[in-house]
Amino acid sequence: MFHRPLLALLTAGALALTAGAAFADTKPAKRTQAAPPLIAQACAGCHGQKGQGQNGTPVLAAYNKDNFIRVWGEFRNGQRPAATIMPRIARGYSDEEVTVLADYFASIPR
Repeated sequence: MFHRPLLALLTAGALALTAGAAFADTKPAKRTQAAPPLIAQACAGCHGQKGQGQNGTPVLAAYNKDNFIRVWGEFRNGQRPAATIMPRIARGYSDEEVTVLADYFASIPR
């Protein structure tokens, strides 16, 4: 059985939560660029923090998504020259992870 002070406190708390939700800004935050997925951090060491390329590595920023996935598959399947570390790296990612990376790098303006 509730005591009156406890019941009053619970009621006041519920009203405060309801009022807060009514006045909350429901507009989504405007984003100009996708937040980097955690797995993109592995790419930053060679390709730069925002895929801008560095030390001769290709630029990934604004890379076409479909081309990214195709080239990744070529690395994975040994169809690209093994002069880089990418054939070994590419085998460690699932198709879903590659799609996440492709979406992310395609979203970054060059």
